[in-house]
Amino acid sequence: MRDSFWIALIMMLGIICIVFINFFQIYTNTDEQNYMLLKETTEAAMYDAVDMDAYKLHGQIRINREKFVENFVRRFAESVSLSNTYVIEIYDVNEMPPKVSLKVSSKLGTKAINNEVLEFDIVNRIDAILEATD
Repeated sequence: MRDSFWIALIMMLGIICIVFINFFQIYTNTDEQNYMLLKETTEAAMYDAVDMDAYKLHGQIRINREKFVENFVRRFAESVSLSNTYVIEIYDVNEMPPKVSLKVSSKLGTKAINNEVLEFDIVNRIDAILEATD
């Protein structure tokens, strides 16, 4: 009888460990995917928003603010997971020199053992400067 309690205890601890490992893996993967998506999308949107007329006429690299926001939102929306809700906050877009500051927040929800929903905020912030080499 005593041995069966030990086996049940070890089984329960194993199941609890697997649940915790699975939850933290989902949280870590979501955070890393959001950051990489934010980084790549920001870079691509900045390159798309470069004002070529200003560069050809004056040799200055500047970006168009409206074009950057439009490209960023479109590219980000095409690549995100539909199961999460995202909030995009664009703090600063400098046209000359090209610099952007933005933050993307999302919520990750999961059910606990007692059927309560646990939600965690995942916040990624980036400040990007477009550099050009001659």
